[in-house]
Amino acid sequence: MSLFWIVIRELAEIEAMAASKKVITREEWEKKLNDVKIRKEDMNKLVMNFLVTEGYVEAAEKFQMESGTEPDIDLATITDRMAVKKAVQSGNVEDAIEKVNDLNPEILDTNPQLFFHLQQQRLIELIRNGKVEEALEFAQEELAPRGEENQSFLEDLERTVALLAFEDVSNCPIGELLDISQRLKTASEVNAAILTSQSHEKDPKLPSLLKMLIWAQKELDEKAAYPHINDLSKAVLEDPAV
Repeated sequence: MSLFWIVIRELAEIEAMAASKKVITREEWEKKLNDVKIRKEDMNKLVMNFLVTEGYVEAAEKFQMESGTEPDIDLATITDRMAVKKAVQSGNVEDAIEKVNDLNPEILDTNPQLFFHLQQQRLIELIRNGKVEEALEFAQEELAPRGEENQSFLEDLERTVALLAFEDVSNCPIGELLDISQRLKTASEVNAAILTSQSHEKDPKLPSLLKMLIWAQKELDEKAAYPHINDLSKAVLEDPAV
């Protein structure tokens, strides 16, 4: 049982109480924590899941040696996946597509939305580099046919091509397409697709558990005063304000 479930259980116990808040002292709260037994193996798996999903291959290899925790995928594939992600983040979309196909050609064959977004990113990079004629030709030959089959693709294509109408794209209403955040968004989408093709979760479990903890604390705040973890990076219990 994790701290999250302790908070949930406490919330259930207090639910039927009167409007006045129950005060849980540090001693009482720490006793509840000490009563919970968490297997080290489960914690190790959680750490390994984070390292694998986020692509920290060297850290995963070291953690495997030190803890004996086996990853659920071949660690060698992490390097390939990170190479794809880095290529997109650097604007080398053609290289990224080649690398994805080398990994597993079915990823793009079975995911038309992902393939379109990669092609859209290629168009954005052509516009970024001032290759107007090449951008228009690419949009007409590669993206327009897909837009005719999908209204959402057509709208994305029109927004992207509209960048060519502005001399100063930094002040245009669609200038965010040229931001680094757009590259990161596309890279994350590719990363998630590769993980899914490897039967691995596309998102690490740890951040989700921390979000659940924050939510549970907020729910319990309405019922009781108790020691909080306000800074997740330090995970230090702070006494309640009473």
